[in-house]
Amino acid sequence: TGLKRKAFDELLQAFCIQLELEAIANSQKPRLRNIGEGEKYDGYRPKTSHVFIKFNFKCYLTFDVAGVLFYLHRSTAHYWMLRLQPLPLECFQEKMALPERKLQSIEEFITRFPSTTEMMIELHKAYPAPKDYQKQKHHYSGKKKYHTRKHLIIKDSKKRAFVPSSSRKGKVHDKRQLDEEQLVDFVSSGGKSNVDLGFQGLQKEFVNIKIPRKKRLGKELTEEEKPLNRKKSSARVKCEHTISGVKRYNAARELYRNHIKDG
Repeated sequence: TGLKRKAFDELLQAFCIQLELEAIANSQKPRLRNIGEGEKYDGYRPKTSHVFIKFNFKCYLTFDVAGVLFYLHRSTAHYWMLRLQPLPLECFQEKMALPERKLQSIEEFITRFPSTTEMMIELHKAYPAPKDYQKQKHHYSGKKKYHTRKHLIIKDSKKRAFVPSSSRKGKVHDKRQLDEEQLVDFVSSGGKSNVDLGFQGLQKEFVNIKIPRKKRLGKELTEEEKPLNRKKSSARVKCEHTISGVKRYNAARELYRNHIKDG
């Protein structure tokens, strides 16, 4: 599941509560028996359900394989995947363990996250190509060479993600997305920020932006510039480590197979 036993047990308690609330909310007619009574269907037991959804996030199996491993028909595996998928999010929200999606002011940012902001990067996610050709062009990332969705993430030196942006089409430039998401005000006021060359020009707008030196047209970097770039890269690599931690869950790394509302 990608969780240590202690973290799994802590989340299991919140998951049981959310599962019971979800069952009550989705009940289409008055129940004659309490939840849990009657024939014991193993797929509904909270611990099994918790393992099922976390295991699928970790391995991102097809419904056929998930059905074989959990003794379910593929349609039942699909049903439980859709039904259980929102519950872990509710658990993390209850424990205040999720990053903020939208902050209204720099004061709110400083209060919520007092540590210094380190850097921003984009996270690309594989995306099934739309059937419409015009939509395909907007989702195609020339950098990654496939159709993607992308996020911008603000994090600190302790590899904690503070603010993830909304999902955007892969063709959108990093700097443009940063400006349109209005994240730059929080970054510029939160301390020094390390960024990559995708945010070229940001250093002209703010004095506390650290960005590698770009190679000039037809020329190589000087011997003085190369060590400076390596030093900046060694600081910025912590952000890549944060993203690699997210991508240990195959659901965040492999081709997203579910439907996209705005696709």
